[in-house]
This record gives sequence, C-alpha cells and structure tokens, in this order.
Amino acid sequence: MFDFDQYLGFLAFLAILTLGFWLMIFLITFVIPYWIGGALMERFKEKREEKRAKREAAVH
Repeated sequence: MFDFDQYLGFLAFLAILTLGFWLMIFLITFVIPYWIGGALMERFKEKREEKRAKREAAVH
C-alpha cells in the first residue's frame, strides 16, 4: 500500500497536524484568555488611578 518514504511522510504529516491541533487548543483555552484578562485588569487599574487622581486634585 505505502512505500517506506510515503509512510514516513504520512507520519510526519500526522505529527505536524497533531502538534498544530494541540497548540491551538492551548492558545484558545489558556493564553488568549490570560492575555485578555490581564489587559482588562490593567485598564481597570488605570481608570481607578485616574479617578483617584481627579478626586485628590479636586480636594486640594
């Protein structure tokens, strides 16, 4: 059915496909939510500091 070279090529294709699949699963489930969550937390901190600065400026 397969020559040895075709068999190795098929195994290489399956390995690359599998690695790509698990990389996408990892990125979608861990990296991207972590990145978005960190950006949102940083934005909330900046807005909180901005409000605090305005409040202190109004008091003084």
